[in-house]
Amino acid sequence: METNNLKISWIYMTAGSKEEAMKVGKALLEEKVAACINIIDNMNSMYVWKGEVQNDQEVVVIAKTTREKIPALIEKVKAVHSYECPCIIALPVESGYLPFMQWVKEEVGE
Repeated sequence: METNNLKISWIYMTAGSKEEAMKVGKALLEEKVAACINIIDNMNSMYVWKGEVQNDQEVVVIAKTTREKIPALIEKVKAVHSYECPCIIALPVESGYLPFMQWVKEEVGE
């Protein structure tokens, strides 16, 4: 089986604190819209928000899921995230270790 047929996605998100990142991650796992969450603390983010350049410390949240679960994942993040416009970007996984990718699919109930 080709791994790209499994339709796994890598979701990149940011949060304002490690506590918020953990809250988001736990909600996604409990809702079974993600199989795995990685949290990377202490990222520096620069961006323009409402016409002003911002320079903040943020936390990266990476979720592994299937493409079919992306809409539900986005809705869950919006429901628990403190940001008015949270960063939620889905990237398709083209290839990978087949047992891991099958595990992701099984964990989210696909």
